Amino acid sequence: MKICILGAGALGCAIGATLSEAGHDTWLLNRSAAHVDTMNRDGLTVHDERGQRQVKVNASTEASVVGPVDLVVVLVKSFHTAQAITGAMALVGPHTLVLSLQNGLGHEDILAEAVGRSRVLAGKTYVGGVLLAPGVIRAGVVGKQTYIGELDGSLSDRVQAIADAFNRAGLATTVSENIVGTMWDKLLINVATGALTGISRLTYGQLYSEPLLKAAALSAVAEAIAVATAAGVQLSLTSPGAAWNLAAEGLPATFKTSMLQSLEKGSVTEIDFINGSVVRWGQRHGVATPVNATLVACIKGIERAMADHQQEEANS
Repeated sequence: MKICILGAGALGCAIGATLSEAGHDTWLLNRSAAHVDTMNRDGLTVHDERGQRQVKVNASTEASVVGPVDLVVVLVKSFHTAQAITGAMALVGPHTLVLSLQNGLGHEDILAEAVGRSRVLAGKTYVGGVLLAPGVIRAGVVGKQTYIGELDGSLSDRVQAIADAFNRAGLATTVSENIVGTMWDKLLINVATGALTGISRLTYGQLYSEPLLKAAALSAVAEAIAVATAAGVQLSLTSPGAAWNLAAEGLPATFKTSMLQSLEKGSVTEIDFINGSVVRWGQRHGVATPVNATLVACIKGIERAMADHQQEEANS
């Protein structure tokens, strides 16, 4: 199978390395020339439970170099989705499928506008990755589940073929008849901790030792569950406490959420696709979401202050 990872950062490289080692014609697409040049010259350096190794990969900054593929796995930051897929149409041939494994909700609609809804598949992955340096990652693949499915919940041969290929490569993958529910389950986990750590700048160990922050997290998740219920979404996680507990499962006290990492790097966050999704769906279905709306507003305020500071430094 010819596969392109659109947005081959830490997570994309972890998945891409696994598929490459399994013999798939896998391409890693990333805007960073330094990252791509390092991978093409030295291979991708992977640190995981097996130790350290070099994985030979194909990497590029240009979709035109890759050409049409069987599967595009979208892993760009949520707010780059529209721009990324528009700039990567050279990957899309007559039979190309596009699978989003991004955090949050709403990417499938953006992708559908670009390539047509019939090509779009959705999914969620618990595979982890940290970019240590250009061309160097720490990966967590073993024991981490990935779920994929058709947007309408049907069990199709094309989704099963992708799951089979992923499983043979060592990516534990399940086909879901309720991928929207699966996406919401993951969303609840992100709602529980992401914005709160971004606002407070706390690690997991610190967050989970503050009762007031736990109360805020449970309230945010409760709103999200109410919204999903009103929308007719079938959830596996049906209590705020379950989402709160699952969010920390297997993670060290020093763990930092991706939202906190983004703010520490001076980057905007994916808040619009996480807590912001809860607010939008709530408006659509008549469910009040004051806690999530407040969290979104606070993160937006931090982003504004950050942008103003960066502008001041650029002008000085």
